[in-house]
Amino acid sequence: MRDEFSFIKSITPTNRFQQQLTIGIGDDAAVYKTSAATEQVVCVDAMVEGIHFRRDTLSPFQIGRKALAINISDLAAMGANPMYYLVTIAVSESWSEHELQDIYAGMNELAELYKMDLIGGDTVSSKDQLVLSVTAIGNVREGHALKRSSAKPGDVLFVTGPIGKSAAGLELLQQKEKDNSFTDVERSCIRAHQEPEPQISSGTYLASLGKRIALNDVSDGLSSEAMELAEASNVQIVVDQEKLHPILPDLQDVDHSQKLHWLLNGGEDFQLIGTTSEETFAQLQKSGSITLFDIGFVRAGNASVIMKSANVETLLAKGGYNHFS
Repeated sequence: MRDEFSFIKSITPTNRFQQQLTIGIGDDAAVYKTSAATEQVVCVDAMVEGIHFRRDTLSPFQIGRKALAINISDLAAMGANPMYYLVTIAVSESWSEHELQDIYAGMNELAELYKMDLIGGDTVSSKDQLVLSVTAIGNVREGHALKRSSAKPGDVLFVTGPIGKSAAGLELLQQKEKDNSFTDVERSCIRAHQEPEPQISSGTYLASLGKRIALNDVSDGLSSEAMELAEASNVQIVVDQEKLHPILPDLQDVDHSQKLHWLLNGGEDFQLIGTTSEETFAQLQKSGSITLFDIGFVRAGNASVIMKSANVETLLAKGGYNHFS
C-alpha cells in the first residue's frame, strides 16, 4: 500500500454536500456549524496494540488516558474547547475485565480535567489485538478555528514546548526494565511518553485572538508536522537548528544527533507547532500569556521543509510516524 498520507488524499471525496461543513478532511479535525456563534470540531484517532502501544511500556490506565489525549490534542490544534467523546473498543481474550476498566478510568481522568462527557461508542470482540478508537467533539467560535493552511512567507515558525521527549522516554523504557530506577530528567521523558498533556490552553488562547495563525499538533514528529503546514499553505518552512536547543530532550549522556532525531522523527509529544506574522509573534512574546519558542521562519517556495545550520541548508524528508511505511 502507498504511504498513509497519499492514501488519505486518494480517498478524499471531491464533492462536499453539507453547507454547514467548513473544514473537512485534510486538517487535524473537521469543523461544522451548529449555530450562528459557534462551530463544532470533530476528530477521531485509533490505537492498535502492538503498533501504537505495547503492554510492557504502558499500563492499561495510561493506554486509555493517552487514547483520549491524542484526540484532545487535535482539538487543541484547531483552537477548540473539548466537550464530548465516544469510544469504540475491540477486545481480545487476553485482556481482563479489570484491565478494561483501567483503560476507561484513564480516559475518565483526563475527561474530568477537561469537563468532557462520554456520550457513546461500541464494544466488540477482537481475535488478536486490542483496538481502541476515540472520537472527540469540541467547539470553537465561528470563524476562529485555526487551520494548517494559514502560513505565509515572512511568518515566524514556533512551537509551544519541548519536542522529542516522548520518543526519548519510549527508548528509555525499551532499554531498561519498566520499574528500574531513572533519573529525574529520564522520568520526565518517560512521563511525556506515557502521560502526554494536550496543549488545550495554548490552542484556545491562540484561537481567541482572531489573528492569522497556522497551527498543527506534533503527533508524528516535527519534520512531518512542519511538512503538513508547508503543503497546506504551499510555502517553504525553514527550521533553524541553532534555535532548537531549548526544546530538545535534556539528557546529558545522549549526543546531539540522537536528540535531533527524536525531535524530527519521534512524535507523540502533542505540543503545538505553528506560524504567525512577526508582529503577532512579538505581541504574544510581550504579553507573557503563552510560552512560544521561535524555531524558524516561512518563505516563498515549493512546499517543503528545510533545516538551516549556519549557512548550510538541507532539505528534510517527511519523517515521523507513518502507518503505511
